Amino acid sequence: MTIFVIVGMPASGKNIARIYAESKNIPYYATGDVVRGEVKKRGLEPNAENTAGVSTELRDIDGMGVTRKALSLAVDKKSPLVFLEGMRSWPEIELIRSKATCIVVAFITPKSMRLNRIISRGRTDDSPDAFEERDMREIAYGTAIPIALADEYILNTGSMKDALTGLEKIIGNHVVRLDC
Repeated sequence: MTIFVIVGMPASGKNIARIYAESKNIPYYATGDVVRGEVKKRGLEPNAENTAGVSTELRDIDGMGVTRKALSLAVDKKSPLVFLEGMRSWPEIELIRSKATCIVVAFITPKSMRLNRIISRGRTDDSPDAFEERDMREIAYGTAIPIALADEYILNTGSMKDALTGLEKIIGNHVVRLDC
């Protein structure tokens, strides 16, 4: 099994990897989906504050609780190729590497572009007013380390098509033949 781990700061364009995976019928699991699912399960309003609180709680004492849930889903799928998104620390990457071949792909986007994306996408769990606070929380989780130590990078400052093309090239460089 090969797992492509997608990392990046909020609104850096990680969802482009989901679009790619879905277009190729490759399983895709995101820690954010796990968190949003738990917010819904608890009957909480899906706002930035509740989502952040549940995220912090689910990360557990060692910070890897949500990753364990997403990794378990991925491994249980028994697909030769899977995408995981939302890892925020190097121990999470090491956990994944203990279970499968792992290639870390970081999406890099300037702060001003990320803020504009948050404003324009209007998700209930996003808040332009809490943008700086969210960035600092992500950094406190350890997000900068997987980004800095990634195996591959996508500078996501152009079109979605440019980013998809870049991702496809990265996948092609690491996977000779997709059996998905």
